[in-house]
Amino acid sequence: MAGAKVLARPKAAPPKRARARVAAAKPIPVPFLLRTLKKAHPGARCSLDYRNAFELLVATILSAQCTDERVNRTTPEVFRRWPDARALGDADLPEIEEAIRSTGFFRMKAKALSAMSRDLVEKFGGQPPARLEDLVTLRGVGRKTANVVLGNAFGINEGVVVDTHVGRLSRRLGLTREADPVKVEQDLMKAIPRREWTLFSHLLIHHGRSTCIARKPRCSVCPLRAECPRVGVTISA
Repeated sequence: MAGAKVLARPKAAPPKRARARVAAAKPIPVPFLLRTLKKAHPGARCSLDYRNAFELLVATILSAQCTDERVNRTTPEVFRRWPDARALGDADLPEIEEAIRSTGFFRMKAKALSAMSRDLVEKFGGQPPARLEDLVTLRGVGRKTANVVLGNAFGINEGVVVDTHVGRLSRRLGLTREADPVKVEQDLMKAIPRREWTLFSHLLIHHGRSTCIARKPRCSVCPLRAECPRVGVTISA
């Protein structure tokens, strides 16, 4: 209409203000979080294929900067050629490199697998130990890898595995404000019951892949929406 005053569209809140509102919001209630994710992802489990603790240790090292799907296509041949720590430790590096090339960073990973296997033989008779303190003495094995092996191969809840999905969702859900994985794990170990630590990581990973996606979270279909502190707020990580 001629002469009518055009109203400007309200500007979206800048990222700083959005982050401030999230920081002030209460974290999602843990009982609700666990109950809802267990119902939404009843089959949540380790997505790496393995038959024993040694195979899981190898697969976890290969999974760095690589998808689990790609690792699962690579490990059958690795395990066929080198079925135990002694065989892998004695293998020539170029052969290992060629076998795992598709997982990326294959030279670094080959060295890590070779050194880890030799350490296993020398220190523990070739069998992965069921203690965090022992596992992290193996070259190429850090706390995250040790937690994966302990929780899934041995059923021991020694810590929380913090990958990119777990870190991102933990911040979005108000369970931590930290970016460093070690500090994120410390916050989660305080918030989550110990008996749930291993499963909790799998639940968040499955939810992060299917629903709470990094760039375009599917908030409209998220079962956590009713209690999520990020609903209605611009999502960054």
